[in-house]
Amino acid sequence: MELNDFLISPAEVARRKGPHDRIVMSSRVRLARNIREGVFPGWAKKPERVRVLDLVRPALESLPELKGAFSESMEHLSTLDKNLLVERHLISREHAAKREGSGLVLNREESFCVMINEEDHLRIQALRPGLQLRQAWVAVDHLDSVLEKKLNYAFSPELGYLTACPTNLGTGIRVSAMLHLPGLVLAEQINPIIQSVNKLGLAVRGLYGEGTEALGNVFQVSNQMTLGESESTIVERLEKVLAQIIEHEENARATLLEKKPKMVHNHIGRAYGILANAHSISSKETMNLLSLLRLGVDLGSFPSVERSLVDELILMTQPAHLQTVHSGKLSAEERDLLRADMLRGRLKPVSRPVAKTGSGLDKADN
Repeated sequence: MELNDFLISPAEVARRKGPHDRIVMSSRVRLARNIREGVFPGWAKKPERVRVLDLVRPALESLPELKGAFSESMEHLSTLDKNLLVERHLISREHAAKREGSGLVLNREESFCVMINEEDHLRIQALRPGLQLRQAWVAVDHLDSVLEKKLNYAFSPELGYLTACPTNLGTGIRVSAMLHLPGLVLAEQINPIIQSVNKLGLAVRGLYGEGTEALGNVFQVSNQMTLGESESTIVERLEKVLAQIIEHEENARATLLEKKPKMVHNHIGRAYGILANAHSISSKETMNLLSLLRLGVDLGSFPSVERSLVDELILMTQPAHLQTVHSGKLSAEERDLLRADMLRGRLKPVSRPVAKTGSGLDKADN
């Protein structure tokens, strides 16, 4: 089966709901595991990587949660397929660069995805919409416990699960949430928040994880410590921090509307104007402007628009998804033209944004 035929449509992905999903776009819990008899992928030669892949893939495919899953070796996936998976945050950019000896197992709902022979033999991920860290942890913990009965994990009674990178040693858990924080960015409060989060031993990264920028005002917050704390403690600590960030973002939006409404509506109005009228637009500019459009939807500037429309466009306008719609290899310039065509077409029925006046009434911008 072709990957694109297996993947859920962007519209369906965008319609998924979860707690606090206007700020928390998604939750993820990832476990790093290795096979006791195997050499870590970074040091393993191709025959060894292939052996491990052939060992763990059938074990994964036999799990009830992965029944009917998409299971494939990375060398059989095209560059476009790999980029689709990256854009959906199902695999890392590092895994997209892998070929023979690495693989992928993805369930139908796109709620479980396992990377085989990335940095570790297994990167087991559970994904949920909105703020659902605990639910994601319970799900991935159950899957991991069943899998551990089929595979001989590398485990030390003193150190816990052994991993390729020391930062994952112990529980091997990485708990993260993807946050949309335009209020804190516009209020110029995002840097103090990031610094505070870093001091708590958590990491803040960009849209595609480590080493990437925060396109579209989207930030990933995750734990850094995996040794010396239980998984449930790590999940609980991140939940508490995320609750505070959500509160700060809500307060920043409310304060901006109260004290600087013209500035807020100017950003939203300009974003709408460009997106609805541009004839050529880059992926980066689109992400940043759709972020403001999403904020506008959340603030009631587009009463007839569902947030799912904006979330669908965030996915559909990214390079690989755009190229999937228009079969054939596209240059960056061609993508910019087609992206603008798509945006104009999808936003044509959307009326101009309305802004709160001083009297509290809604009025169309003139």
